[in-house]
Amino acid sequence: MPELRDATEADLPAIAVIYAHHVLQGLASFEETPPGVDELRRRFETVRELGLPYLACVERGQVVGYAYASLFRTRSAYRYTLEDSVYVKQGLARKGMGRQLLSALLERSTALGYRQMVAVIGDSANASSIELHAALGFVRCGLLRSTGYKFGRWVDTVMMQRPLGPGDGAPPLP
Repeated sequence: MPELRDATEADLPAIAVIYAHHVLQGLASFEETPPGVDELRRRFETVRELGLPYLACVERGQVVGYAYASLFRTRSAYRYTLEDSVYVKQGLARKGMGRQLLSALLERSTALGYRQMVAVIGDSANASSIELHAALGFVRCGLLRSTGYKFGRWVDTVMMQRPLGPGDGAPPLP
């Protein structure tokens, strides 16, 4: 099984290649132009400045996947809710890396005191992502029809959610 570790700035070129494939070939991301390394660095720094996890999955010295948690929304009442992002290198889906990344992301986010994780999944036909999230306890909580337009067609957004720690069963810690 590949090794998981905190991502570093040095991983960003490999992360850019992985993400570019998903942007240019898939519907998991609604971006249509892959961001460059400088933009990914800005996003990486934002996640890290918030103290949120940004993980790299490494096999034989190569980054083959990554995952990070970001704020679900910026308004203060959402402060205990995160959104996950998980991407695996082309050709390596369904080999357990996504599950390894998302599991670690959930553990780290729970340890930080967050109470909910939301998955915003591009394309209602994205079985890999929907099944991954369901296997780790996420439940489908919504479908936003035709919210994206990519590759000449309308694309849905699937919303899934999972409690972290006690979820809404107890007030958050101060």
